[in-house]
Amino acid sequence: MAESEKVDESVGVTVRALDIGVALAFMVLGTVVMVDNHRLGAAWGPDGPQSGYFPFYIGLALVLSAAIVLVQAALRKGRRRVAIDRVQARSVLALLVPTIVYVAAMAFIGIYVASAVYLAYFMRLLGHYRWAVIAPTAIGIPVALFALFEIWFLVPLPKGPLEDWLGY
Repeated sequence: MAESEKVDESVGVTVRALDIGVALAFMVLGTVVMVDNHRLGAAWGPDGPQSGYFPFYIGLALVLSAAIVLVQAALRKGRRRVAIDRVQARSVLALLVPTIVYVAAMAFIGIYVASAVYLAYFMRLLGHYRWAVIAPTAIGIPVALFALFEIWFLVPLPKGPLEDWLGY
């Protein structure tokens, strides 16, 4: 590796910080699951478990497991290990940001159009495919999924203006 290509491993997110962040995120998720399922009923009723019983305890297990990871990470001593450096973080963000945009776009343009754009973007950006390959793939897969879910299985998925215009 050339001198100019070396990565400064002292700069980046540490394993400890990553463990703490993920543990906190899972504790929040588990708490949301517990609160929502307590609202549904998380007790044992006269005819068996209520609808929120098992999900409530899964949320509780998630919170407890995350708490153990949080305590272990907080008490961890020793060498500061970098989990992800700047170069790796850029690669992760190159995938994460378009995925977040894709999920957000579904609310406005529907899952099928958003999926076509998402597929085309990644095929071009990461796969370096020609447009002659991208176009039929990025259009064909959402069309096939539309037929599968909307027509054959009768499972409605989020639709946008294009599907409204086509009468679906």
